[in-house]
Amino acid sequence: MRGRHMLGAGVVVMLVLAAGCSSQPSSPQREEQEVAAMYTLPDPLGPHEGTWLAWPHHYEYGKDYRDGLDPTWVAMTRALVDSENVHVLAYNEQEVSRIRALLTEQGVPLDRVDFTVHAFEDVWIRDFGPIYVRDSSGALVIEGWGFNGWGEKENFVLSAEVPKAIANKQSLPFVDLQQDIVNEGGSVEIDATGTLMATRSSTLNPNRNPEMTQAQMEGYFRKYLGVTRFIWLDGVAGLDITDMHIDGFAVFAHDNTLVTMSDDDLSEWGVPDQDIDTLHAAKNAEGQPYTLVTLPLTAKNVTTTWGKQLGYKGSYANYYVANSVVLVPNYADANDSAANAIIQKLFPEKKVVGIDVRNLYAEGGMVHCVTQQQPR
Repeated sequence: MRGRHMLGAGVVVMLVLAAGCSSQPSSPQREEQEVAAMYTLPDPLGPHEGTWLAWPHHYEYGKDYRDGLDPTWVAMTRALVDSENVHVLAYNEQEVSRIRALLTEQGVPLDRVDFTVHAFEDVWIRDFGPIYVRDSSGALVIEGWGFNGWGEKENFVLSAEVPKAIANKQSLPFVDLQQDIVNEGGSVEIDATGTLMATRSSTLNPNRNPEMTQAQMEGYFRKYLGVTRFIWLDGVAGLDITDMHIDGFAVFAHDNTLVTMSDDDLSEWGVPDQDIDTLHAAKNAEGQPYTLVTLPLTAKNVTTTWGKQLGYKGSYANYYVANSVVLVPNYADANDSAANAIIQKLFPEKKVVGIDVRNLYAEGGMVHCVTQQQPR
């Protein structure tokens, strides 16, 4: 499987996590004393200069794959150009020409679209792309966290080079963490007050960081992302290719809000009972409980535009918040409008745009998985 969140029947669920994933939580007070922040991740919901998209190509998985995904990228670009700049990662110059022609044919203006040419394997720029942080003076810096194809399940050597290439193009300082730690962007959620939420099954999985303890991992997050508090879920190693990234089922919103699913839907998604309890008990960096807002799963199992039945439901939690729009995964499902309305209430100052992700979901991901913000 190429995709990230494959949840179909027949997936082997490994409920027993490796020893590195079950270490005891470290003392926040001790870690704050030992590790000082060098960089801080700007609030992902804050102002953007632009959004990065890695445009599908045919060099890895063929033209049917590319052609099936092009409409989703056109729709995202159409919505985003009214909000901010769109930075397109293109495989080569031939792809730049093809994408330009495609957008022009579809009536999408190009004045806020630019292109960076660098070979990459697949579209999941949330996981392998640049992480923009600010140093102590407030200047932007790009970090490159190690990416090993979700625990060496896929060979993503070219994609792992992308953050440095973008830093060089933008003449920004580059912090290379690839030899020190493996961490995908979709594996962590961080709110405006510095609270990080993640699953041990992904971030602390021995297939990423075999010798790293939870305390050591927290030290990296404190130092390089400015994290001040942690919400750790156990997750389920082996449930999908990501070993259960958090951004499929629980994300932060404004005003101390945590967006997730109902308990029944979380269980259907595969979230363990103890993790559901953790979500209900979650508190922010000031010790305040989060307000939980629940989104439905799709009413029916998802079917692609060409009629392939995936055998599992879709999540709406994997949305992407831009400056003036919110891109929400839609599935031509009865619950699309309900989910869009809930998210619209969360972001009343922005326009919710439903993005048909049925074909992308067949590859295992949704909107948040294939976008990456560049702070203003």
